[in-house]
Amino acid sequence: MRNGSGTQPGINHYAALKRLVKQGGLMEPQPAYYVGKVALTFGLLASSVALLLISDNLWIQLLNAAYLAFVFVQISLLAHDCGHRQFSFSASWKDDFSALILGNLLLGISRQWWIDKHNEHHGNPNHLDLDPDVDIPLLAFDEEQALDKRGFARFVAKYQAVLIFPLALLQALSMHRSSIEFLVGKKAKSPFVEALVIGIHFALYFGLLFSVLEPLQAVLFIAVHRGLYGLHMVAIFAPNHKAMPLLEQGDQIDFLHRQVLTSRNVLAHPITDFCYGGLNYQIEHHLFPRLPRNKLREAQPLIRDFCRDHSIAYHETSVLQSYREILQHLHHVGAPLRKAGKTRW
Repeated sequence: MRNGSGTQPGINHYAALKRLVKQGGLMEPQPAYYVGKVALTFGLLASSVALLLISDNLWIQLLNAAYLAFVFVQISLLAHDCGHRQFSFSASWKDDFSALILGNLLLGISRQWWIDKHNEHHGNPNHLDLDPDVDIPLLAFDEEQALDKRGFARFVAKYQAVLIFPLALLQALSMHRSSIEFLVGKKAKSPFVEALVIGIHFALYFGLLFSVLEPLQAVLFIAVHRGLYGLHMVAIFAPNHKAMPLLEQGDQIDFLHRQVLTSRNVLAHPITDFCYGGLNYQIEHHLFPRLPRNKLREAQPLIRDFCRDHSIAYHETSVLQSYREILQHLHHVGAPLRKAGKTRW
């Protein structure tokens, strides 16, 4: 285990912790909460569409594009919860249909691609060989990864602490590309249905923009919207695990330690809870992925005290400090490349 501390692989306290969480009633379905959350998010989306229709001022529309990026992140967070079955529908097809609407139709992203990728991440967080979230072509999370980079990827890894957020502006494009590759590879259960719904998304998206805005204005709107959407997604998801201990083949570590030691919480606040969609309680979420979003804050003191009582490091920090830790780690990882003095092509 890299950058980590000793663990107790032979001791499994997870079952006891799970009993405590269940006894507290925290795992109970929260239909009223999610109905309200969906209604609020759809209202935010409707307000952006309405503004698009009633104003022809470019600067207002560029602000609207930034606002719509925020709304898309909120939709993404709902899709995330749906993918974890937090909506607790009685029939699985309802979860699948909801994910299709939220992911494919509203975001233009394959639900099955994201669910498969995210499940792999949850099963093996920060594992260098098994977690897709630490297998990013243009970034390196340990020195061996950095030294293995070649060409342009090596140049980026060399200065990744400076480039990570500019690169995040391309994250939306990366997700669309991965979705298309996934569906073309026929890895989804219903590739035709998913592709059709994604096609409808882009037909509606481009059709609306180019029908109410001048072509150049529409292009600017798309660039601002998709760029800030990707940046906001990275800003929310990066603090969850980046710069936390990395795992590799041969590490003997139980589920409880694996999930807690590789995760970082961001300090709770009503604004943070809303903007992060509860993912600032990353430790609680990773231990209990089906725990409803509105119960994460209640679960936190119980889980934090349990970790303290069993000498398991529980890392929680502020928003700014989380980014500071990430950037310092990326800068450190890129150091061997900078010391080499030049990039190998």
